Amino acid sequence: MSLSHPPDRSDKPMRHPSQVLFAGEKPFPMIPAVDHYAGSEKLINKALQLQNELGPIFDITCDCEDGAPAGADREHATMVAELIMSDANRHGRVGVRIHDIAHHGWQEDIEIIVARAGQRLAFVTLPKVSCGQDVRIQLDALRCAAAAAGLERQIPAHVLIETYGALRDVWEIAALAEVESLDFGLMDFVSGHHGAIPASAMRSPGQFEHPLIVRAKCEISAAALANGAVPSHNVTTELRDLDFIRNDARRARNEFGYLRMWSIHPNQILPIVEMMRPDFSEVESAVAILIAAQDSDWGPIQHQGLLHDRASYRYYWELLGRAQATGMALPGEAQRRFFA
Repeated sequence: MSLSHPPDRSDKPMRHPSQVLFAGEKPFPMIPAVDHYAGSEKLINKALQLQNELGPIFDITCDCEDGAPAGADREHATMVAELIMSDANRHGRVGVRIHDIAHHGWQEDIEIIVARAGQRLAFVTLPKVSCGQDVRIQLDALRCAAAAAGLERQIPAHVLIETYGALRDVWEIAALAEVESLDFGLMDFVSGHHGAIPASAMRSPGQFEHPLIVRAKCEISAAALANGAVPSHNVTTELRDLDFIRNDARRARNEFGYLRMWSIHPNQILPIVEMMRPDFSEVESAVAILIAAQDSDWGPIQHQGLLHDRASYRYYWELLGRAQATGMALPGEAQRRFFA
């Protein structure tokens, strides 16, 4: 078969990469590269306003664990559900962090929010799990709440790995079908070491150098990527120095393979997005290769003297998905073919 002249397929509809490249496999989640946390109603509304200005280049996590006023957990969960269902949530990229499994209110969080807003809930984040069994218990409750609400969709779960028990079971957790993201909880992880890890490891450069932290970050990233989940990096404590924020995001992405990072202040969002974006020249190559591949109905092609087949198509399709999720401007032809 000649690779220089693709067969005439003008009479056949063009097949989308998602139909061809991941048949029988769990597709890798194409979610925004920033997970922005907001606790109060005021901060959630400000985050929604910013998301509507910038586009869906970051997710919003409404925090029911640390955001609820004392004694008002039920009211807070109800408020969160109402905001998720409101017109302010234009992009459908709002999730929630519930209370941890040791708290009496975690199940009520799930029941209230899924019953009222399950059809638009982007994900549920499970904090402070101590083992894989904790995750399975909470996922069972999430499934039951979805069934009770008459939902057919599977609500994705993001799991915070911030205890040694969760780290021990991280591969088991990553393999669970609903798990879309594994998030590293640096502060609680360091605190759980009874002073054996110094406080300097909660920030840079220590967080990228202490062997116990490096081990945890690598294990979480490897488990997530091997099981089709997104590894999500912990927050940076710097709020104003944009170069410092960029450097933390750059190291998380380039040295540890994290494709997503938490934000706790609006100043952090764009610097993180910038560092998580693919290289522009690679995006240009991805567009050219994928268009040529689709024209050849995903058979082998040549591009700039190199052979490409489905193995490289998968790489470039996921790269193009990350470019789209981080708000990079794509050529109109690529937008029409792949993201219309």
